[in-house]
Amino acid sequence: MNGDITRAGALLKEKLGHHQPKIAIMLGSGLNEIAAEHPSFGEISYAEIPGFPQPTTKGHAGKVTFGLVGGVPVLFLQGRLHYYEGLGMEPMKVLIRTLKTIGIEILFLTNAAGSTNTTTPPGSLVAVNDHINITQFDPLRGPNEDEWGPRFQDAAHLWNADLRRHMKEAALESDIKLGEGVFAMFSGPSFETAAEVRMVKMMGADTVGMSLVPEALIANHCGLKVVGCSAITNLANGLTEEPLSHEHTLKWARVARDNMSKLFIAFIGKIAKTHLSAAA
Repeated sequence: MNGDITRAGALLKEKLGHHQPKIAIMLGSGLNEIAAEHPSFGEISYAEIPGFPQPTTKGHAGKVTFGLVGGVPVLFLQGRLHYYEGLGMEPMKVLIRTLKTIGIEILFLTNAAGSTNTTTPPGSLVAVNDHINITQFDPLRGPNEDEWGPRFQDAAHLWNADLRRHMKEAALESDIKLGEGVFAMFSGPSFETAAEVRMVKMMGADTVGMSLVPEALIANHCGLKVVGCSAITNLANGLTEEPLSHEHTLKWARVARDNMSKLFIAFIGKIAKTHLSAAA
């Protein structure tokens, strides 16, 4: 794995040239097109990068786009592996740890999610302040790789409160309605049942989905700051009579896309001087 990380890092640095991004944005289902809305200075397919994941889910392009958001260099990561794809999380470890080696400091995670609250309808954005891992799957199980992080990581402050505060301020200043809540991850690919939704709602979950948590755990383990925002694509089962499908997910993610893109601009502009001062 470390050999892949070394080779992947060298390739990305070569592609970046004189640019040194400090923030990477992982785009979830239906959000890939955001990368095309910002100036780009290149892209590369995951397939060309040693050890990187090869997503199989529709709506995940599987490429890195080198972009400028408000003049600040960023990496747009268009695609992820999900637990339900059955391909393991080793490629996601390679991807995220490569980010660390090339100087990325902040990983902004996005995804498509269902809402457990009728007051947060499809098209809404919700900042992640904590998570519940229903799967109990941890991508760090097995022998610890001490060079990347400790055996037992503290996830109490995984979802960075300072960055989330800046995100909420950016949303307010940009007239973007942004909720906040706890995300519950299920394994998928089956959607959650109404009974499961009632269970996690009682546990305190505001949103549900099939991603986000493994990559957040990997990133936190190797010292990246993590911030997250979900695009709400449906009311969870039991709250709606509308049948759930991946096509439905992609449709409503596109509705939320414009506000997500605006949020990136406002958020990155806000943190550029305080958190990204060394970016060039």
